[in-house]
Amino acid sequence: MEQAAKPVPEIPAPLSPLTPALPAPGGRLLWSRLYGDSLPLALARAALQYGGLMVIITPDSQEAEQLQQQLRFFSDDSLDVLCFPDWETLPYDSFSPHQDIISERLQTLHRLPSLKKGILLVPVATLLQRLPTPDFVEGHSLILDTGDTLELDAMRSRLEKAGYRCVSQVMEHGEFAVRGSLLDLFPMGSTVPYRIDLFDEEIESIRTFDPDSQRSQERVDRIRLLPAREFPVDEAAITRFRRAWRSRFEGDPMRAPVYRDVSEGLIPGGIEYYLPLFLEQTATLFDYLPADSCLVESEDARAAVENFRAELAERYESLRHDIERPLLPPESLYLDEQESREALERCARIELQRSESVERDGIRFASRALPTLQIQARSERPAGALQDFLAGFPGRVLLCAESAGRRETLIGQLREFGLRPRPVEDWREFLEGDSDLAITVAPLEQGAWLETEPALAIVTEPRLFGERALQRRRRRPRRDAEAIISNLTDLHVGAPVVHEDHGVGRYLGLQKLSVGGIEAEFLTLEYAGHDKLYVPVASLHLISRYTGSSPETAPLHRLGSDAWQKARKKAARRIHDVAAELLDIYARRAARKGHASRVDPEEYAAFASAFPFEETPDQARAIEAVLEDMASDRPMDRVVCGDVGFGKTEVAM
Repeated sequence: MEQAAKPVPEIPAPLSPLTPALPAPGGRLLWSRLYGDSLPLALARAALQYGGLMVIITPDSQEAEQLQQQLRFFSDDSLDVLCFPDWETLPYDSFSPHQDIISERLQTLHRLPSLKKGILLVPVATLLQRLPTPDFVEGHSLILDTGDTLELDAMRSRLEKAGYRCVSQVMEHGEFAVRGSLLDLFPMGSTVPYRIDLFDEEIESIRTFDPDSQRSQERVDRIRLLPAREFPVDEAAITRFRRAWRSRFEGDPMRAPVYRDVSEGLIPGGIEYYLPLFLEQTATLFDYLPADSCLVESEDARAAVENFRAELAERYESLRHDIERPLLPPESLYLDEQESREALERCARIELQRSESVERDGIRFASRALPTLQIQARSERPAGALQDFLAGFPGRVLLCAESAGRRETLIGQLREFGLRPRPVEDWREFLEGDSDLAITVAPLEQGAWLETEPALAIVTEPRLFGERALQRRRRRPRRDAEAIISNLTDLHVGAPVVHEDHGVGRYLGLQKLSVGGIEAEFLTLEYAGHDKLYVPVASLHLISRYTGSSPETAPLHRLGSDAWQKARKKAARRIHDVAAELLDIYARRAARKGHASRVDPEEYAAFASAFPFEETPDQARAIEAVLEDMASDRPMDRVVCGDVGFGKTEVAM
C-alpha cells in the first residue's frame, strides 16, 4: 500500500520592499531576502503603513545612528525617527556618559508616551537597562513662558535639585548661570541654550544664544526644561540613596568615596550604575512604549544580546571585589533573560533573517544583491561594469553620493563615460519622476536591486569606488578657534594668562564680589608685588592663555608699569619687519612660474576610496589646499606633516 506524499508547505510569493507585510497585534512575522539597503527601505515603508510605533533593535549605537540616517532618507517629514542612545560606557565604568547623550535620552523618554506613530531605534544594551519611571521624567519637567513669574533664588534651588550645574559661563547641556537679572540655561533635550531676561520677577524675554560668542540670537516664547539626570539628586533622593546603600552593602559606608560624595551633595563619575539606589522603583523602556508597538529584531541583535550579557557578567565578576566601590549585581541594573523574553513576547514582532525563509508565516522580499560595479581607473573601459549593467538593466537606477560635493564630482566623472544622470532632491522625487538614471545625496553604502515593476536599482558610491567609511558628523559643532579660553575649566589655579591691557599674570580662580549692590563673579589675576586684578566674567574675551615658554618660566608683569606696553610695541615692530620680508619673498615667488600637476579625477577618486577612516576637518582642508596648489602654476610653498600617533595633520606654510 502506497503512502500518501507529505504536503509541501506553500511558500508565498515574494513581496516588494515598497509594500511590506506587517504582523498582527501580538503576532510574529519573519522577514527574509532583504539584501543591502532594501532593509531600511522596507522598514521605512512599513513604519509609514503601521498605525503605531515601530521599535528597531540594533546591535550597537553606531548601527543605530547609521540606520537612523537611512530611514530618514527613505521616509518623509511626517514620520518621527528617534534614537534612544546607549551610554557609550562599559558596564560599571567609573566615569559618566557625556551630557549630550543624557540630553538625547531624556528628550526621547519625554516624547515616547505621547508618540503614537514613528520609529524608535534602540541598541540592545539600552533596551535591557532599568530606567526611571515615566512619572519621574514628567514630574521633573517645567515649562517657562514669556510673562511668567520667576523668582531667581527659588529657580536656582530647583535647577540644582534637578541636577543642573551652576557655572560662570554656560557651554554644555545641564548648565545654568545667573548674572544679575539674566538666567542662562542649557536645558536637557534642547539643541540650543537660552537666555532668560527678567524684569523684576517677570520673564521679559527668552532668547537663544551662541555658547561660543555668548551673543543672544532668536527670540522664543516658550521653553521646556527636563531633569538634568536620569535620577533625582534632591535631599530626599540623597537620603534614599544613603539608606539603600547601607542595606545593600556591608561594612562602613564612609570607606566608599561614592557614598561620601553623594552624602555631601556631589555627583561622582559613574554614579549612573547606582541609579536604583536613588529611586523608589525602576522601570524599563517597555514601560514607555505604547501598547501597540511593533518590535523589529535582527539576527545580529539577538547575538549582540548574548555578547552583552557575557561582557556584563565578566566585568561584574572582575570589579565586584573592590571594597571601596562595591557594585550592584547585573539584575539590579538590567533585565534578566526571562524578563526580557516576557517583555518581547507581549509586543508584535518582526524577526529579520538573512537566509531564505521557508516558514509558512515568513515573508520573502523581491530583492537581490547588486553585481560588482567598481570603476577600474587603469583599465581600458574604467566604467565598463557600470555601463554594461545600465545597458542591460530593465528599469530605473538611482546613484547615491555621500555629499553634495561628491555628487558634483561624480556627475563630472560619469559625463566622461557618456553617462548623464539627472539630479534629484531625494528618494520621493526619484520615485515620482521618470528618469532612467538619476543621482542624489544619500547616507547609503550597500545599494539594492528591487525586483519591482519597473525594476529599481540603488547604486552607491562605495559600490563604484570600493568600500570606504562614510563621513560621520560630530555631535557638537566645532568651537570658534578665536575663543582661546572658552571655558574656565580649561584653567587651573596658578596658570599664566595674558590680559590684553595689563600683560602676563597668574590665574587664582573665581571670586564673587558685590559692585554697586549687584553680586557678580570675577576672575582673580595676580601680578608682580602680589597685586590683584579682578576681571568680570563678561570680559573673558580680554584673557588668553600664555603660549610662550614653559609656564614655570613665564614672566610676571607689574600693574601700572609700562613694561607690557613696551613689549607690545617691540613685538609689533618685529612683526612689521617680518611681514615686509615675507612680502618681498612672496612677491618674487609670484613672479616665477612653476609646474602645474594635473590630478586625474578617476585615479584620485580610486586612491581616496582606499582610505578607511574619516578625515578630520583640518585634514580635509589641508588636502583641498594641497590639490589646489598642485593644479596651479605658482610655486608650491607647503609641507604636510602627518602625526601617525594621534591621526592629526599639521600644515606648515
